[in-house]
Amino acid sequence: MSDSLDRRDFLSASLFTAAALTLPLAACAKPADGMASGAASSKDGTLPPFEFDEATVVALQARMKAGTLTSRALTSAYLDRIAAVNTTGPSLHAVIETNPDALTMAAALDAERAAGKVRGPLHGIPVLLKDNIDTGDKMQTTAGSMALVGAPAPRDAFVAERLRAAGAVIIGKTNLSEWANFRSTRSSSGWSGRGGQTRNPYVLDRNPCGSSSGTGSAISANLATIGIGTETDGSIICPSSICGLVGIKPTVGLVSRSGIIPISATQDTAGPMTRTVADAAAVLTAIAGVDTRDAATADAKTHAVDYTTFLDAKALSGARIGVARNMAGFHPTVDAAFEVAIAALRAAGAVIVDAANVPTVGKTDEAETEVLLYEFKDGINAYLASRGATTRMKTLEDLIAFNRANASTEMPWFGQEQFEKAQAKGSLTDARYREALALCRRLSREDGVDAVLSTHNVEAIIAPSNGPSWPTDLLNGDHIMGGNTSVAAVAGYPSVTVPMGFAGPVPLGLSFIGGAWSEGRLIALAYAFEQATKARRAPTFLPTASYTRDAEAGK
Repeated sequence: MSDSLDRRDFLSASLFTAAALTLPLAACAKPADGMASGAASSKDGTLPPFEFDEATVVALQARMKAGTLTSRALTSAYLDRIAAVNTTGPSLHAVIETNPDALTMAAALDAERAAGKVRGPLHGIPVLLKDNIDTGDKMQTTAGSMALVGAPAPRDAFVAERLRAAGAVIIGKTNLSEWANFRSTRSSSGWSGRGGQTRNPYVLDRNPCGSSSGTGSAISANLATIGIGTETDGSIICPSSICGLVGIKPTVGLVSRSGIIPISATQDTAGPMTRTVADAAAVLTAIAGVDTRDAATADAKTHAVDYTTFLDAKALSGARIGVARNMAGFHPTVDAAFEVAIAALRAAGAVIVDAANVPTVGKTDEAETEVLLYEFKDGINAYLASRGATTRMKTLEDLIAFNRANASTEMPWFGQEQFEKAQAKGSLTDARYREALALCRRLSREDGVDAVLSTHNVEAIIAPSNGPSWPTDLLNGDHIMGGNTSVAAVAGYPSVTVPMGFAGPVPLGLSFIGGAWSEGRLIALAYAFEQATKARRAPTFLPTASYTRDAEAGK
């Protein structure tokens, strides 16, 4: 294989990004008296109903304010739910570890509420974090790899700090595509050596996409109220789309990356993964802001706002929306759903500007791969240094050696070609890196998103988020049929995916893509579309599904 990856390899390795050793979950508490246990009802009736199916932040806050619900009871119910569906029942393998202190934290927040102190919309709300986000508590942070199992991280990531300050209860860590899907060119999204293979809660033998696979599966299956994923290129948008969620990939620099296991300094970001746009807006409000440990966030002081103020059901009226036709056409059922979505936008008052194509689609692939390889080596070495005595791993070279020595658990299905390619790279002063980065920025920004927004005078670009979920295949890896994450990811610009419809039993998403710092407007447009269509349906844990053209079309 040449030094640069081809399009197929790149998509498998970094865009979407069970035969493994799985650490046991921490003991999960029983629900409080009168609280429902178990999981969402399934189509075959084997799972009992769950009291908090599809519960929203606003609805839960109303109950806690009224005194009919406590954070401790809510947290206990979610922990019991995780026990019911994560490694038993449907066995989603979406949660890699639960927080043994979750109930204590929830009780403390209840005491604050009783004393008249409410920190905000997330006070007492349970949240799951992807297992590449540091928490300075009793939980591990491992990126799904046994190489980092040992002592917990020395301190919270900035995102975790912000969530705690907002009153959220961090109840656990979610499984992921190991190393955020940047280890192999032939990986299965949602598989990690530590957590095994995450399942799609809609159809269990289908893939949840990645790399924020566990967050996507868990939040869709109602294992917590809200979740946090991370993205380099597709790792929030793809699992959100394929698991029927709202996902926000913010402008790079709006949300700090400090304390998050990195791939790319120029593309990485964390973001919300939730069941509604309103919940996502509340989460983004909590986690956005300036962090002195991440220089990229310096401009956030002038851009981070209360994103819940943009929740306007009439926001599409008069809005100019550009349709990127050259980002569709990869699947007939997706195209049909896309046409229905365009009609819904038009019916809600949007001015549809057709064929607002992004001319540089696909032209950054090789350069992006080069940038990511260089930046991963630099970033992972710096991150491992920050972990100090909490890990014996000090360099990327150490990780490569660990995988070789533990191949039966870490590499039973696919290898570490990406690690090896990254290790062979030089420093970020290399001309090859600097030229690739400059090309990525020009093609994705000035010649890409910015050009479309300006030329067509549109507020946002829309495209299908992804193709339908595919059967999980550990031996051969992912079978991705198409997706549209690179346009925003390479530019470092925001995108929001919202449920658009279904291909048979599996969800499809619609992406709203905008210019730098346009999160507020994208949230408004996505919210209005969500309110007009109400396309999300809760998963029913089908064991499998037979796909025909009629089934895909929902006939």
